[in-house]
Amino acid sequence: MTLLKTLLGPGLFAGALLLSPAAAFAQDAPLREVSSRPIALGTSYQLHSAVLDDERELNVWLPTGYEKSKDRYPVVYLLDGGLDQDFVHIAGLGNLASLSWTYGPMIVVGVQTKNRRAELTARPTDPRYLSAFPESGGADKFRRFLRQEVVPFVEARFRTGERRAIMGESLAGLFVVDTLLNDPTLFGDYVAISPSLWWDDRRPLAYLDRTAHLKDMTKARLYLAVGDEGGTMQDGIDRLRTFLAAQSPERIAVRYDDFSKSASHATVYHHAAEDALRWLYPAPPYEGDGTPWFMIEGASPPPRK
Repeated sequence: MTLLKTLLGPGLFAGALLLSPAAAFAQDAPLREVSSRPIALGTSYQLHSAVLDDERELNVWLPTGYEKSKDRYPVVYLLDGGLDQDFVHIAGLGNLASLSWTYGPMIVVGVQTKNRRAELTARPTDPRYLSAFPESGGADKFRRFLRQEVVPFVEARFRTGERRAIMGESLAGLFVVDTLLNDPTLFGDYVAISPSLWWDDRRPLAYLDRTAHLKDMTKARLYLAVGDEGGTMQDGIDRLRTFLAAQSPERIAVRYDDFSKSASHATVYHHAAEDALRWLYPAPPYEGDGTPWFMIEGASPPPRK
């Protein structure tokens, strides 16, 4: 086909396609009606927030078998969890748990953000950042929205377990770390992927011993991952890791994954999130019937019973 296009030239090649029997059939053949139905991936709610004075989309994915079970499940609260944000691909990871048997079932709650720079950041003190991000500073209000409205909404309607996690990437990852350090009882598990710890020229990280609520931190778990961002972001992550490494394991357990050789800021999220879920909510090893015959050199299928 490539040789034909070269010989005929673009115009004659297109004409030859139009005159060919296959092309003519494709144009003339009527479309056959087939049955169809929409694909549902969870349930979307519109929640009026008195804290934010706004309507917010909450998207909920329930694990396979939820309706028939009486089990309670950990909940992953996903920042930037709108339908046009990260909800669909993280809900897909929830579904993967029921297919792979390598991590356990969970409820995924996507929490919509509308102005990420305003809602997910603390007010900076550096005048350069104040000038560049004048709308910033709404993190405390958004945290109150989660505590006072989102979490009660979810826990009143679904069979939630003892563990709840908050997950986010980039500015949402910054919010995750900020929540861990300033309101550590709101969640038990924290997933911060390529968190924007360059914020405010890393100033909050310079005073961690004075600002972190260490006395309130008990059995917290933090999954931390980074792509190839480098610069002040990597420096901020390194400072945070140094600080957390000095804390008692009874306060916090940390897992750090470095994807700097394989992923960028744009590509790190999905597989890092999967690694986080496998670490936080591991399932017992799958007990199969041993190695199947077709995986063994020269073996034959067992006799039929």
